[in-house]
Amino acid sequence: MILGACAVWSLVTAAAHDGRPEGVLLAVLAVAAGYAAGRISGALLPVAAPCAWALAGVALTVAVPHLAPGPQIFTPLGHTGATAAVLALSAGAACCAAWAARARVVRLLLSVPAVGTVVTAAVLGSTAGCLACGAVLLCSLVAGRMRHRGAGIAGLASAVVLVAGLTWAVAARHLPGGLGSALEGQLTSHRVRLWHEALAMAGQDAALGVGPGRFGELSATAAGSLLSDGKPHSAPLQQAAEQGVVGVVLLAAAFGWVLHALWRTPRPTPVALTAGAALTVLAAVASVGNALSFTAVTAGTGVLAGLATARPLTEEPPEPAPHEHRQNDRLTR
Repeated sequence: MILGACAVWSLVTAAAHDGRPEGVLLAVLAVAAGYAAGRISGALLPVAAPCAWALAGVALTVAVPHLAPGPQIFTPLGHTGATAAVLALSAGAACCAAWAARARVVRLLLSVPAVGTVVTAAVLGSTAGCLACGAVLLCSLVAGRMRHRGAGIAGLASAVVLVAGLTWAVAARHLPGGLGSALEGQLTSHRVRLWHEALAMAGQDAALGVGPGRFGELSATAAGSLLSDGKPHSAPLQQAAEQGVVGVVLLAAAFGWVLHALWRTPRPTPVALTAGAALTVLAAVASVGNALSFTAVTAGTGVLAGLATARPLTEEPPEPAPHEHRQNDRLTR
């Protein structure tokens, strides 16, 4: 229902301002198709399917390092952000495969692809990818020691709200001078100007925005760029500028529904929290980059969400409590 509402609202705002909703519709279709594929494969092969999807993501980033042809002049968190997002999703899928395995030896073997995502990011020279995959691996290790997933899900939601709020503060230039200058230096002044213009467009028509796909036409910064993709390079700010407040609410509702589904999923807690961590990293990258404009990223998002919420046809091992982890470690020694 939420994905359907996203599609319908893009058509409404496009009709109101002569926009182009094709990009939004393609993203919605990619997420839905990926989710269906993840649910089906996760139900049939709860261990092998996540591992296969993880390897597919790594292979994609190696075969197409920038996920788009042509020269790239705005490197920070543009196409680099898409590469980091795919690698983070791959790391999450690999960790989910490891946690879904029964034998400890198999878990150790399946952790190799997860570590391999960090190595792949390093080889490709993607600092953002190294940080994203490292964050997913660290959160996955912590998830293995958590008994209740509610606190973890709340923490992930809080992290996304914090990143989105910080992005909004940078765009509105409400941060103190020192902190604002430091962040602008990391994000580039070009990106910050795009954010500021997106926020200004959102203020002009908070209800409907300027229409999907029209930011590039109305942005002076984008028009003055030699090679511009016509995007503000921030998912929430793009939604606010092109589809108004309702667009932002729908985007937040989609992510909130995914976290709720992970909270209610019958899969083990480490699987649910690991997938949630990978999707949270993706949301953070999308808040300051252009990752969601790539079909590979949106489809991968649906796949990982489907894998983590699938109901396997085979019985999975019960979740060990933290003290049981320690007892098992003593027995193995």
